[in-house]
Amino acid sequence: MVPLLLWWTSMNQRQASATSLLAITPAAIIGAISYGVGGVFAWLPAIFVAAGSVTGAQLGAWILKRIPLEPLRWAFIAFVLLSGAMLFVTVPNRDALFELDALVASILIGLGVLMGVASGLFGIGGGVLVIPALMLFLGQSDLVAKSVSLLAMAPGAISGSVSHLRNKTTALRDGMWVSVGAIATTPLGAVVAFGLPAQAAAILFGALTVFVSSSLVYRAIRDRRRG
Repeated sequence: MVPLLLWWTSMNQRQASATSLLAITPAAIIGAISYGVGGVFAWLPAIFVAAGSVTGAQLGAWILKRIPLEPLRWAFIAFVLLSGAMLFVTVPNRDALFELDALVASILIGLGVLMGVASGLFGIGGGVLVIPALMLFLGQSDLVAKSVSLLAMAPGAISGSVSHLRNKTTALRDGMWVSVGAIATTPLGAVVAFGLPAQAAAILFGALTVFVSSSLVYRAIRDRRRG
């Protein structure tokens, strides 16, 4: 959403990220409900990811002031690009059960932290990090991974949206216009996700991550040229 807002409107990076966050809030809630109607509602693992993302958002603000962003930016790009490439050859197991123990809970919290840091620093949607990680490293199905991502995004998006509105980083009207389209099409996207074969769904999401990483590379090169 952020790259499209930058390309199709006159918004700057900060305005595009804030507007995207406003639109994500209702879309994430509607999306989570849509997956729940389809029988996939992974609320327990989502709690751990959401808890990590709250910490990650604060950590991102701390990093922004103290640590050079260039190495971190390229590390995230490499992770997203590698994850996307691996999804092209991965067949998710839709019969996999989510067995939650101390180790898995720690991994979920860590993913949430990365999700919060990436969203705060670079405007990366958390799903681009969380969904591939759940599929590739924890062996979860694409549907469960997307349900976790949607549920975990909602609390952070609400909190961030309130902050942006308070700081007047974006206009409520802009976010609402974008969210209208997102709300209308999110249930359709869920229907398509359930109808697609697992491998086709993984390939499509892999293509999305490649697009996002390419956008990040472009922005990194552009920012370097601008000094």
